[in-house]
Amino acid sequence: MSQGYRLTASTGIHKGDREYQQDQVALLSHARVNGCVLAVVADGMGGRSGGRKASDQVMLSARQLFERFAPENDSPHELLQQLLKEAHLVIKLTAISAEQEPHSTVAAFLILPNGECHWIHAGDSRIYHFHGDRLIKRTMDHSYVQALVDRGELTEEEASHHPQSNILLGCLGTESDPPMAYHVIDQVKPGDSLMACSDGVWHYFTNAELGSVLAGLSPREATEFLIDKARSRARGGGDNLSLVVVRIEPLVGTPSAIRR
Repeated sequence: MSQGYRLTASTGIHKGDREYQQDQVALLSHARVNGCVLAVVADGMGGRSGGRKASDQVMLSARQLFERFAPENDSPHELLQQLLKEAHLVIKLTAISAEQEPHSTVAAFLILPNGECHWIHAGDSRIYHFHGDRLIKRTMDHSYVQALVDRGELTEEEASHHPQSNILLGCLGTESDPPMAYHVIDQVKPGDSLMACSDGVWHYFTNAELGSVLAGLSPREATEFLIDKARSRARGGGDNLSLVVVRIEPLVGTPSAIRR
């Protein structure tokens, strides 16, 4: 890549203390364009087959759309919107044959060769952007407790322990159209980390803890550490866990890296 940085990345997934895995995670590298990657996390809900079918559909839509995506010509915004719309529609159609109503969250970010990063999400799977250990921005959940936090009726700390913290106000597969919260980072920089994860991961950590882990460990070490720590903090009651971490690393010793 000509920007003077390289990407290092890792994914992690664990079924936690659940009987079956309904989370799905993918990190896709563009087949034709170097430095173009798509990261996707989906947390399926709705019975054993329903939830898994829903998260599988998110991944299938992501792979098919990304395969056809031409970074130099196509709109990143349209790609991500289409991912949500297409998966939402097919999940609704599979509800006819599923044992329960299938739904899924989605959190996806796309990094382009020019250093732009675009993200979109629906539900309570999150995307975090850190520089070093400092949180720059994270997604806001489409959930009942986040709405209470937004209105000043709960603190972030209270929300994480609220008995109704699992109630979503928007996701894929519902009767109404899914929310599509969109964000653009104009330029990723060496020292940045991006993480998408399901609530089975983020529920057990503060922003400061996540920042410390992502700054201090490699993506592979960070994914393993966060899964292990979340598992121990769940004390036998943990949800499925999935996450993808991408770090922007300087190209050590190159003139472009020094200029940056």
